Amino acid sequence: MSILSKLGEQFNIAIVITNQVMSDPGATMTFIANPMKPVGGHVIGHASTIRLSLRKGKGDQRVCKVYDAPNLPEIECIFQLLRKNKEQKIKSKK
Repeated sequence: MSILSKLGEQFNIAIVITNQVMSDPGATMTFIANPMKPVGGHVIGHASTIRLSLRKGKGDQRVCKVYDAPNLPEIECIFQLLRKNKEQKIKSKK
């Protein structure tokens, strides 16, 4: 993690790290709002500045939530990924 951090500072670039999450069955017993927890623990959370959570929404929609950021409020954004080639194929079939 320190090597990635040094590269980001040296070249003034953003470093994107992904992490898998899993459900915590014991979270419902302790009334935790989000029953998901990182697989590798909290190491990546402590090493990162901004943490985003991505999940599926309704239909083709996706939701991006600012989970932890020093200068941003906790907010959600709904977006949709479109496949331009798929749309072109549908139009050509008509």
